[in-house]
Parts: sequence; structure tokens; C-alpha cells
Amino acid sequence: MFTTRRMLTVSILASALAFAGCATAPEATAPAAAGAGKTVIRIGSPFKPGHVLVDAAEKFKELAESRSGGRIAVTIDAGTKSEERIAEMNSAGELEMQSNGHRSLEVHAPQYFFFNAPYVMKDFDHFMRVWNGKLGDDARAQVEQKGNVKFLGIVYRGLRQTTAKKPMYTPADVYGVKLRLPNVKTWIAAWSALDATPVPLTLPELYPGLKSGKADASEGDLPQIASFKLDEVQTHLIMTNHLVQTGGMLINKPFFDRLSAADQALVLKAAKEACDWANQRMKTGEQAYLLALQRKGMQVVIPDAELFRAKAKPAIESLFQKEWPVTTWAEVLAQ
Repeated sequence: MFTTRRMLTVSILASALAFAGCATAPEATAPAAAGAGKTVIRIGSPFKPGHVLVDAAEKFKELAESRSGGRIAVTIDAGTKSEERIAEMNSAGELEMQSNGHRSLEVHAPQYFFFNAPYVMKDFDHFMRVWNGKLGDDARAQVEQKGNVKFLGIVYRGLRQTTAKKPMYTPADVYGVKLRLPNVKTWIAAWSALDATPVPLTLPELYPGLKSGKADASEGDLPQIASFKLDEVQTHLIMTNHLVQTGGMLINKPFFDRLSAADQALVLKAAKEACDWANQRMKTGEQAYLLALQRKGMQVVIPDAELFRAKAKPAIESLFQKEWPVTTWAEVLAQ
């Protein structure tokens, strides 16, 4: 269960300070190896420039190119393809890397997808304790074996919140609301238990879906809400804190295996440093996204988050039994 510290997070997030990062990301079309012995690494991200996962990709590009003396060239395609398509391309070797959500984990190790589920993790430090333990080791091994991709690092994206055109204080306010969700069955199950009406839409469909009225509301981390400019189509930001959101930086395993030992070490170190840099930036700068959204006119609502959690609890327990039987919610919370 969430502690008083978690409730303090809500209060802290309702105030604000600091800054939000930005990055540019050109379309990447170069082959994996090109001209004069250069190795080209194409990174795909479904998020727009200004999202922390794009920032992490930009930092990796800076480090890999400088440390290789330009022998490694990195291109970034941000915000043009869906999370699902990017994960597929990375597995197939059509992209060398992805800085993405956890689609690869969902597809290739679905019994471990509790790592990316509502209400399971207490905070980012808790997530990392579990991720760096046996459950995380097993999840990564399965993704690598079945998906042909290797995790290079985890990026903290902040807590997921809810946006809408009206305030929501209790689960009763969610009843019948057309809520945009990614097409993730476990998330759909959790929000259905809260009596929302899920509307599965990909990230490229997020803004137009809200603008057209196909969906009334959405949920996402603050970098997603800010970088997709949801303040233009939503009026209220409800601090539900319902998911400790992370993403992953992954590389195509056959491509990685073909690199020299020196380049493998360079890529591993650059990715670790890029993820560490992004995580620290997000930990200290999450408040700034909230401040920016408030300045753009979004009204912040502090709901009774524990009522939401209590109503979702039976659905989460059922998901552990049916979808994630490798562990239990109690075991995860105990770590």
C-alpha cells in the first residue's frame, strides 16, 4: 500500500519549481553501417521532443558520437511512429535502438508486465529494487531471448496523472468517462474497474482523439502531457499518481553482438550515463512540468487518490493471478 510519503508526493507535485528539457529529433533513415567505416545507430521514440525519453536519446547521441570520435553516428526519429511499431522495428533490426515505453516487455515477457501496471509500484526507488532483483533479471532475459532486444537502461518518466475537461475527486467522477488509453489489456482492465470507458488510441492519435471528442480524458506522465500539448485540449490535471512510469532504452541484440568489444563497452557506458542523467533530471525537474502546465491554464485537482487505489485493488489482485503469476502483489510490495 502507499505510505504517507506517497501522499506527500501529491502535495509536492501540486507546487512547482525548476525546468523542463527539450530536444530535436530528425527522421532517421540511414542504414546501420554507412560510409568511411561509420556505424549508424538509429533510435526510435514515439514521444515528441521535450519528453524525457527523447532527452535520454539525445544525451546518448552526444556521448556515443563524441567518445567514438565521430565513428558512430546516431540519428533519432521522435514522435512520428507508435510505441508498438517502434518496438517491432527494433526487434526486426529495422531500428538499432529504441527509447520507448515498455511495449517490448509487454509482448515478449507479458508475465512480468506488472513492472508497468497501475498501483503496483510505490515509487521509482521501489521499482529499481525490484527491477535489479531476480524478477527483473528474469524479465530481461525473456525479452532478450524472445524479442531479439537487449535492455541498456531504465528511464524514469514520473508518476502518471489524469487529464480531463472536468475535475475528478473520487472514482464516482470517472464513471462513463471516455478515457484514452494505450491498447494495453491490463491497463484497460484496471480502468474498467474504476468504471471508465476505455478508448484505446496510439500516441499519434492521442491529441487528435481528445480534440475531436473521440476521447474525453487521458492519463499519462507529465512529460507526455506537456510534450503532446494536451493543455490545448484538456482543462484539468488530476493528480491520481496511479503509476510509477518508466521507459526503456533497448538495442537490437544481433546488431549489438556484431559490434566490436570496444564499441559494445562504449554503447553500454553511454546508455547507462544517458539514463542516469535523464533519471536525475526527472527526479529534480518533475515539478517544472506541472508548473508549465499550470501556467498554460490547466487547473490542478488533488483527488482522494486512496479511494481510486481501493477501488482498483480487486482488479490488480486478479491480474497478478491471471496475467502475472510469476509473483504476487504482496511479494512485490515487500521488496
